[in-house]
Amino acid sequence: MLYFKCGHEFHKTTEKSSILNNFTARKIYKEMDFNVGDKVQLIIETATPLGYTVLIENEVEGLLYKSEVYNDLEIKSEHTGYIKNIREDEKIDVSLRPQGFLNVIDSDVETVLEQLHESPGGYLLLTDKSPPDHIRFHLNMSKKAYKKAIGNLYRQKLITITEDRIELVDKK
Repeated sequence: MLYFKCGHEFHKTTEKSSILNNFTARKIYKEMDFNVGDKVQLIIETATPLGYTVLIENEVEGLLYKSEVYNDLEIKSEHTGYIKNIREDEKIDVSLRPQGFLNVIDSDVETVLEQLHESPGGYLLLTDKSPPDHIRFHLNMSKKAYKKAIGNLYRQKLITITEDRIELVDKK
């Protein structure tokens, strides 16, 4: 699939000749082969009410939604990201986390386990009922991701969940 940029919008076609025939030579065309889930380099361009406009692989603009960001991002900072969605209007949504349960659950589980092991008592004063802001502040993840991670740890019998905390079973 070929994409060409006209102003701030990207359009797609299957043939280079249609781009050259229908648009002036100053219009840019570029073959992009992004797929959902692809790992890409991002540069943060501007903050918007929806999140951040990013430059993907120094070629294409995309959008990183606020709900995908768990800490402050600096304008012009570089990050590894993932293609989350390529919309019908040819705009690209990106995420800082790999997409899909199997891709992220291990890193979320590791994050929770690290925090539990670093905690002097082997516990965190967070539960599945904790407010999302508390979870985001302490673990830099969404409440949904946190609940999946502690559910996984609980099924593995590595933690217990009480009314006011999660706690390591083996506190070595």
